[in-house]
Amino acid sequence: MPPSRATPEEQENAALVFKRRDRRSVPRAILAFFWPKGGWTRAARYVKFRVTRLPDPPHRIARGIFAGVFVTFTPFFGLHFLLAAILSKLMRGNIVASLLATFVGNPLTFPAIAASSLQTGHFLLGTGGRVPMDTQHTLAEKILGAGADLRHNFVAMFTSDEAHWTRLAVFYSDVFLPYMVGAIIPGLICAIAAYYFSLPVLLVYQKRRQAKLKAKWIALKQKAAVDDAKASHSGGAE
Repeated sequence: MPPSRATPEEQENAALVFKRRDRRSVPRAILAFFWPKGGWTRAARYVKFRVTRLPDPPHRIARGIFAGVFVTFTPFFGLHFLLAAILSKLMRGNIVASLLATFVGNPLTFPAIAASSLQTGHFLLGTGGRVPMDTQHTLAEKILGAGADLRHNFVAMFTSDEAHWTRLAVFYSDVFLPYMVGAIIPGLICAIAAYYFSLPVLLVYQKRRQAKLKAKWIALKQKAAVDDAKASHSGGAE
């Protein structure tokens, strides 16, 4: 059976969640990335509020959460939304839930995620005890060096300059490859934990919500019946 497509309700919810009424400047957007309006506690409550009110069965929402949490451990920064949506679709999960679950990866948690992924990757690759290709540069310098090589090589395609691959090779060997390999284990552990934690919570919440809606519906019917009875009595009395 082919994977299910996003329903119109999911697409509408995604638009409501991520569409902004006002356009922010670049400095404001950067500031909001590191410290959202109202703080991270309020942002977490908002994500919880949106997830618990998604119009989908709990198991589909939990699958989406699994996908979003797992993707945040990968080194494909800038593509987490896209990868979370693809993985959620393949798993028949809720796409909006997967996008919201990428909130797990934020400036407060990325240092721990990166450290655990890198250490696990070096352990699995057997490179934890060897001397790195470039011991004179920090992690940030290796990332910036790889970016500089990419920019230089792009310009070199249109000029007579020679392409540089040294800093890219250092970044790939010491950072990207260990990060990508090492992300699998901690990513799966956290994603599975998120799935089995969220599933019963969603089940309980939806049952309570359905019970409240049913009680309100019964109360409305009873009120309507009483009003009809009063109207009939008044009409009869006249």
